[in-house]
Amino acid sequence: MLRTILHRPIAVTMALIAIVTLGVLGFTRIPVSLMPDIDVPRIVVQMSAQGSSAREIEQRLVKPMRQQLSQVTGLKEIESTSRTDAGVITLSFSPGSDMSLLFIEVNEKIDRAMSTMPKDMERPKVMKIGALDIPAFYIDVTGGKPEQSSRLVRNVISKRFEQLPEVAMVDYSGMVGTQITITPDETRICGLGITNSDIEKAISDNNIVLEALNVRDGIYRYTIHFDSQILSVNDIENIYLHHEGRLLQLKDICKIEEKAAERKGLVTSDGKPAITMAVIKQSDAQMSKLQGSVDTLMTQLTKDYPELSFHVTRDQTRLLSYSMENLQCNLVLGIVMASMVLFLFIGGWRIPLLVIISIPLSLILTLLCFYITGISLNIISLSGLILGVGMIVDNAIIVIDNIRQKKESNDASIVGSVKEVFMPMLSSVLTTCSVFIPLIFLSGTAGALFYDQAMGITIALFCSLMVASLVIPVYYRLLFKNNTANVNIQQFHKAERIMQKCYEQGMRFTLRNGKKFAVVFAVCIAALLIVFPLLKKERMPELPLDDALVMIDWNAGITPEENHRRVTEVIDKAKEHIESNTTMVGGQDFILSHTRNITSSEAVCYIKSRSADECEKAREEMTRYIETHYPKAKVESAVATNIFDLIFSIDEPTLQIRLQNRNGSRPTVEQTRTVTDSLRLNFPHLDIQPVSTEAYLQYITDAGQMAYFKVSYQQLYARFRELLGGNSIYDINNGGESVPVIIGNGNKDAHILLSNTIRNTDGVDIPLSYLVKESRKEDYKHLLSGDDGEISVINIESTSDSDAKEIMEYVSRLSDQESLSIQPSFKGSYFSSRSMIWELVMVLIVAVMLLYFILAAQFESMLQPVIILTEVVIDVAMVMLVLFVCGESLNIMSMIGIVVMCGIIINDSILKVDTINRIYRNATKAGARTKMTLLKSVLQAGHSRLRPIVMTSLTTILAILPLMHRGDMGSALQFPLSFAIIVGMVVGTMVSLFFVPLVYLMIYRKK
Repeated sequence: MLRTILHRPIAVTMALIAIVTLGVLGFTRIPVSLMPDIDVPRIVVQMSAQGSSAREIEQRLVKPMRQQLSQVTGLKEIESTSRTDAGVITLSFSPGSDMSLLFIEVNEKIDRAMSTMPKDMERPKVMKIGALDIPAFYIDVTGGKPEQSSRLVRNVISKRFEQLPEVAMVDYSGMVGTQITITPDETRICGLGITNSDIEKAISDNNIVLEALNVRDGIYRYTIHFDSQILSVNDIENIYLHHEGRLLQLKDICKIEEKAAERKGLVTSDGKPAITMAVIKQSDAQMSKLQGSVDTLMTQLTKDYPELSFHVTRDQTRLLSYSMENLQCNLVLGIVMASMVLFLFIGGWRIPLLVIISIPLSLILTLLCFYITGISLNIISLSGLILGVGMIVDNAIIVIDNIRQKKESNDASIVGSVKEVFMPMLSSVLTTCSVFIPLIFLSGTAGALFYDQAMGITIALFCSLMVASLVIPVYYRLLFKNNTANVNIQQFHKAERIMQKCYEQGMRFTLRNGKKFAVVFAVCIAALLIVFPLLKKERMPELPLDDALVMIDWNAGITPEENHRRVTEVIDKAKEHIESNTTMVGGQDFILSHTRNITSSEAVCYIKSRSADECEKAREEMTRYIETHYPKAKVESAVATNIFDLIFSIDEPTLQIRLQNRNGSRPTVEQTRTVTDSLRLNFPHLDIQPVSTEAYLQYITDAGQMAYFKVSYQQLYARFRELLGGNSIYDINNGGESVPVIIGNGNKDAHILLSNTIRNTDGVDIPLSYLVKESRKEDYKHLLSGDDGEISVINIESTSDSDAKEIMEYVSRLSDQESLSIQPSFKGSYFSSRSMIWELVMVLIVAVMLLYFILAAQFESMLQPVIILTEVVIDVAMVMLVLFVCGESLNIMSMIGIVVMCGIIINDSILKVDTINRIYRNATKAGARTKMTLLKSVLQAGHSRLRPIVMTSLTTILAILPLMHRGDMGSALQFPLSFAIIVGMVVGTMVSLFFVPLVYLMIYRKK
């Protein structure tokens, strides 16, 4: 095929123009997102029952539902959390599970369980979590009257955002609703003998909508409508009540007013009351288009509603733009630096131009394949392209260098040169790609996530192989057909002569000290075994984040208003380090699970600073102030909700202690507090939060007194609802808003609640204090359950490995005490990171085995692959040692870098060994088979392949070098991977040049 197209450069050019056009067109249509769109193997079930305690939620709703859902196919783990008013069940599945089918099965299980649930219970909400389901950003709306702003956001503004084609839905919180309150005049209704039941009956009798009737009038037919529906305060005031011959209007005996409904929670933006909207994007939408559409709409809304202000927070699009722009800049910079190497090593302009052309050609072909295979442009796939840039030019360099080494420039020479190196190049591509195959089998979502990176590098390498084998020779012949001098004369520049001289001296030293280098190899193995246990191990590298979430639990039964006052006080103490903030106090109105569910005594503070250091200072000052002024409070810092936290669970506590009684029940608050206090006493340098509890009032009825005074439980419950303002008669539906009509005085002061009276069946008022006794109790704020049953949890953040071991040993000893009688278990990133690292070690072993199989098939030898793979041992040992010396951790990214490095570094050795074999084979055919012939073959191969080995290594290193910073999230994520590859490439180049030939010579000299 190559021989045919060598003479058709115009046809090749036209084909390339067509492919480039298609590639550019496909590139404009590729979805751009922060991360690949993958299903997170997790389903969340939310249950609610207003007015129920955490114990009631767990016993009546969560526990029976959890037992039903534990039978779902493929369930890996099930956990539940119960709190006042609501409960959440989280189901985790194995990666790769069909989440659509599991979503259907979970809904079927819930439908079956509904028959055993309380009749007044709402159907649970079921949510399937995707990697792109987190909000693209939040929009805080401030200004205007709260009730009017809420109605406007609910009915108009949120709908206008949802009309954008790039927006899937808008979730919101911070709404202020309204309610119509009917407060009876107790003096007048008692004097008239009217009860609240009479008032309720009068309202119900007047709030009717009858079916339409038909009436005929000659040849005409009319429809008659009866409409007596109550829709406003005025309608209620004008209702007539007929009592004992008297006709009264409700406004005569009741105070009726429409006012703001009592709020379970508050939202503020920079101290101003706000409504926050979470904007979820369509999975196939481009972030840039979403950003442009939203900016345009916000500008229009600002003009339409000048009294309102719109402020974007937690902007994933800015994060994407910044990360993608940096990665694109790194890509261009890598291409430029790789091109500089070509001009440095190769004289003239023709050959560097040929090699440089191969880079955009291969990249455009790769992007076209991205479009065809449905891969989006994201941080992972783009980093794969950056890693591939250095390797893209390798094949072109090898082909051109091999053609130049021939003394003839005819077609047969060009075809023969390409044919000589095609199999080694194909083997190099296969070995590089093969190391990614085991990565797909990583547990968790990481394996599916790095599929994009693997595909990016694989497609780029095969495209570069095609360009180097079919396109480069055509244009090489075209450029040099009338200029044979450049082909026949090998030009050695001054830099190259120096390099050749250094190589000769290095080879002499290596050959004279062969045994010493064998000892160095043994030392590398020992160093690997020593350093690996000492390296700090974590799941993911630390990412530079200039924003964070600070979660506060005051551990006191305070109102949302007091909660807000305290949060404002804390924010003010750190305001010099905070650029903007959004606080969520008390219960929130969000439908989806992107924001943590909190109670009235909890708060979530989102803080945005100018830099990561400023953000850390703000968190420290807030934590210090809370610990000083509110010692009972529990404060936790977390990563602001982003896709990395969702996929990698980077916010998982370092160590989680799970306590359970030996009989399988949950420990009491006192038992858990004993363990917590003991840990805080023995490990004062660690941040161990107090037990999260809530106090509640328990009213105990006296059955004898109730029977004596002729009061039923239904009467007592109804009276309490009236006194607490919770006796809702009905709701007025006004578009998307529901306005409750409530009867009662709304007095929620616990001190005077029991001083009220209740009317019995004989019409006698009985003091509530005669029937009910009050007591105060304390219980867990959140009731947790896992696979093992009911548990209580102690989370310990940011602890060292040694401290984690000491804590586990201490808690195990503490649990053996007879007074506690608890059984601890442990979980957290301390274990998950080690599990992931060991998985990656197994991946490395499997990758090396795959490399061996491929090399054995190429060389038709069982021994030569071992020679090449000795390089892997040295390189891995040196990378581990450098990581340890530089204080870097061993995480999923650095381990993937080591695995990828193993596939890249042996490419030079493959080329070197293949050249030695070919030269020695040719010498053997000529009849010269001696030890000296073997030595000459090794040296000659070293000289002939010195320049391509150094050039390919430098282009790969310089292409990755721009990633060696932590300025943005994309680069910070790739830094450990790039660091491992660069260190491995530097060491691997030296090993390929000197150590591999030495091992080859030592083995085959004996043979």
